[in-house]
Amino acid sequence: MNRAATITAAAAAIAAFAVGCGSSGTSSSSSPSSSPAPATGGSGSLQVHSSPLGRILVDGTGRALYLFQADSGTTSQCYGSCAQAWPPDTTTGHPSAHGLNATLVGTTPRKDHTTQVTYHGHPLYRFAQDVKPGDTTGQGSTAFGGAWYVVSPSGTAITSTAPSPSSSGSGGGGGY
Repeated sequence: MNRAATITAAAAAIAAFAVGCGSSGTSSSSSPSSSPAPATGGSGSLQVHSSPLGRILVDGTGRALYLFQADSGTTSQCYGSCAQAWPPDTTTGHPSAHGLNATLVGTTPRKDHTTQVTYHGHPLYRFAQDVKPGDTTGQGSTAFGGAWYVVSPSGTAITSTAPSPSSSGSGGGGGY
């Protein structure tokens, strides 16, 4: 009987998450159990790092930056529980680009009165479950009504997936 209760509770949690995924407004669902990155307060500094997915955009702390295919141009569609799981890369000044085409760097206003960093017209986000520089665990996710992909230096989505750690033979984690 305990197994049935556990399955029922898990199904309810998945259903609650799915309801939050379809919302672009506010939601009453809880945040992920891991410690999420702050929803605001990014440095506005963009860099390029090599990763198993190729050369990707990262923020000033080396964390992967993603684009959300459900966004409309430079307008973010990610708020509420979406922004808790996928914190927008925000800035209070003009973002800087190190090793990137500075003409592709910009900002866009958000409904919550913060300013989000954009690259090649795409609002940029971190993934709360990427806990250290080099993590790209959000790659290919389809949460909140669209796909999430890391961004190449040209400003396009990298849609491939990284090779699995077991196929590399190194046995270690893949940082920088």
